Amino acid sequence: MKKLTTSFIAEKIEGKYTGPDKEMNGIFNILKDAQKGDAVIRHWIDETGVKIAVEKGVSCIITQNPKGNAVKTAEELELPFIVTEKIELANAFAINWALEKFAKDSLRVVVTGTNGKSTTTHMIYHILKEAGYSTYTNTDSESEFNTLIDPMVAKQIAEFDAKIEAAVIEVSEVQGWLDDIMKDHAYIMTSSINPDVVVVTNVALDHIGLVNSIEETFNETSGAVKGLKENGSLILNFDDPLVLKMKDLTSNYRKILFFGDNADIKFDNTGVSYKDNILIKTEDLPFKSRHFIQNIMAAAGAAIALDIDFEIIKKAVSSYQALNRRFTIIHNNPRIIDDFAHNPDGILATIQNAALMGNGTLFVVSAIRGSRGVSINQANAEAVAKGLQNIPYKLIITSSTDVVDRLNIVTDNEKKVFIDALEKEEITYIFNEKLYDALKNVLKLSHNNDTILLIGAQGMDPASELLDEILQNP
Repeated sequence: MKKLTTSFIAEKIEGKYTGPDKEMNGIFNILKDAQKGDAVIRHWIDETGVKIAVEKGVSCIITQNPKGNAVKTAEELELPFIVTEKIELANAFAINWALEKFAKDSLRVVVTGTNGKSTTTHMIYHILKEAGYSTYTNTDSESEFNTLIDPMVAKQIAEFDAKIEAAVIEVSEVQGWLDDIMKDHAYIMTSSINPDVVVVTNVALDHIGLVNSIEETFNETSGAVKGLKENGSLILNFDDPLVLKMKDLTSNYRKILFFGDNADIKFDNTGVSYKDNILIKTEDLPFKSRHFIQNIMAAAGAAIALDIDFEIIKKAVSSYQALNRRFTIIHNNPRIIDDFAHNPDGILATIQNAALMGNGTLFVVSAIRGSRGVSINQANAEAVAKGLQNIPYKLIITSSTDVVDRLNIVTDNEKKVFIDALEKEEITYIFNEKLYDALKNVLKLSHNNDTILLIGAQGMDPASELLDEILQNP
């Protein structure tokens, strides 16, 4: 592989560099963890950060936003300094470099879509590990590493503790920084990975403010399909009309498989089948809810495209354990289900599935999304209201003021629009500012035959730990 120099990196990421032209002989890294010879990528950096980088002996700094005297300080300290207008180009280059250097001949899968991509990614990862591959994935329970804002994927690949034989990478369908969209994020990231397989789960509204229509969401998400390698395979949701349209966006694929009703990979009361051959019987499925079955079908499609033996797929899916906060039962009597549902489609599906699981009242504790704008919160509240129609329910909403950081504080307008949407649909509710109080309240009100559903993103993340504390000290 060609040696990396400051000038070469700058050229590839459309950046401008100052300082000496030095060789990068480490890895792409974040400043906190940087070692001698590493190239540090940061969305912004000031003179203090530059001084820290020099002390660590890094080879260069790459940034989009130099602040204060960052450039001048770098020049004085003879540290190569690259400024690019698009930090995503730097991180995409870093991912491609890391894969070519540390996982050159690996199988590569990209999973994107609005809902279900984390579970689908994690399940494909589990199948490939069962098949004997040394496998990397960037998916975690909070989906923190599916963006091009920082170099975490490149860093993780470089630091993987074995030779990577397969990589399953979750790609955010829409991404941005503050209020600025990273246009073509899915395309840029997928192209840098050069995947053998691309899976698209669905297209629905989320990230409102970065995108403002379903058409914009489609355009961004479909970039992953356009980023498929020559003669790769596409796995598409047959039941989603927008995903189905993506089949016409490229002719590069070797194989295209659809999952869903009346598709190549489908589900009925006998189980999940591929072209009428049963893959996993219903009794062997780890989950029975509709959205999890869609994830299973998508993961099976990716495995089939990679020629994984059917028996291995069956064994891996049957033994699969979900990520945290993916319809996870965290307590019984009463049954408490914790789910990361954070956009309208996810919220509606999760409430509907939870309502089927018990004969008592469905208690829903919903965290308002903080600092995400009024549009997504109005849509989320409307989804809550729709899900609660015609079932016995009690609803508690919370701003989670006791647990969120400054990036997730619920504004007065977000709270108001959420409540207004509920009241418009005549949904009764209790409001608790603090998540702790909301959880204590729901335990007090519910009975053993009831079901409690906890839904929300960052504002609900600490719920499991808080519940343990409450249950131990009633």
